[in-house]
Amino acid sequence: MTVLCINAGSSSIRFAVYGGGDPPARVLGGKIERIGLAGTTLIVNESERLAVAAADHQSAASFLMDWLEGQSKFTAVTAVGHRVVHGMNHTSPQRVTAGLLAELKAITPYDPEHLPREIELIEIVGRRFPQLPQVACFDTAFHQSMPRVAAILPIPRRYESKGVRRYGFHGLSYTFLLRELARRGDPAASRGRVILAHLGNGASLAAVRDGKSIDTSMGFTPAAGLVMSTRAGDLDPGVMSFLTLSEGMDVAAYQRMVNHESGLLGVSETSSDVRDLLARELEDVRACEALALFCYQAKKWIGSFAAALGGLDTLVFAGGIGENAAPIRARICAGLEFLGIELHELRNAQHEPLVSSDASSVTVRIIRTDEESVIASLTIGALGLELKG
Repeated sequence: MTVLCINAGSSSIRFAVYGGGDPPARVLGGKIERIGLAGTTLIVNESERLAVAAADHQSAASFLMDWLEGQSKFTAVTAVGHRVVHGMNHTSPQRVTAGLLAELKAITPYDPEHLPREIELIEIVGRRFPQLPQVACFDTAFHQSMPRVAAILPIPRRYESKGVRRYGFHGLSYTFLLRELARRGDPAASRGRVILAHLGNGASLAAVRDGKSIDTSMGFTPAAGLVMSTRAGDLDPGVMSFLTLSEGMDVAAYQRMVNHESGLLGVSETSSDVRDLLARELEDVRACEALALFCYQAKKWIGSFAAALGGLDTLVFAGGIGENAAPIRARICAGLEFLGIELHELRNAQHEPLVSSDASSVTVRIIRTDEESVIASLTIGALGLELKG
């Protein structure tokens, strides 16, 4: 089985083609980035670059489908797997059917930032390639193991029946990180206390005990938790009341603010990109404060999750920031020696797979995450079970 994997983000579409095998091998991959902005680009295998005229995800997806049809490796594709951020209570990947699409459309209020784009991509692929079975792989499935105390929200109980609870996200990334941790021979992957830090444009952390999620920083939506590139993270609900009364801000404007105008961008007033902020922090106090806030909050989440886990064996950094920003990793870990976390300065600066010092009782690793490989494995597994059934 050869699988096309599609991973839609807020301003990008990542894609990869994986051939059969265990694990499946990537034969083609890339992304369309900066969708809707100047300089929208198709990047293939991290080297080939093509300009794309794409004002929105629909036009970007149409461009991608046209481009894929011209690739020899695409002719072997026999199935399509999609990352779907919100799956409510689904615990496993699902074959896309009219019924599943109707269910996803009904729950778009739970994640209006991601689900409409993901549904649109599924429908575009279905129209262009109706012969290919499609599978939805849910980010939320990883966190279904959270204990009830970590999932309930402190609001009137009647809203729980409407699905208002903490779900957690980045589950496909966390699945890969645990698999890779096990492949590297770290016993904490299956029997131990692990904190996984997926730090990118969207950022979250997960507390994992014996291979199962027990808590995570994101909650009812992916806008919760740690401050992110353009998302506010956790915010006092009184802020919305104040802005409604003082500025007449409606729900749509508030959603736009907390998802697209806040976070690193909102605090710095210049950029949502950590690379830009690191370059500016010595001359711009706003950039300095934005980075300080990000690192401070990440440090607090690590401390709280260490408490929930009853200690810590392994800390993993992943995502664009976690994998590539050595100063950010150093600032997050500074002062956490009391937890047993101590970085090796040179290893960290060189982005080595193991960045903890020899004296550190906590193993600190960098793992380059690969959500698309998990989508491929889950899609092959789901369709294989269907054929056996």
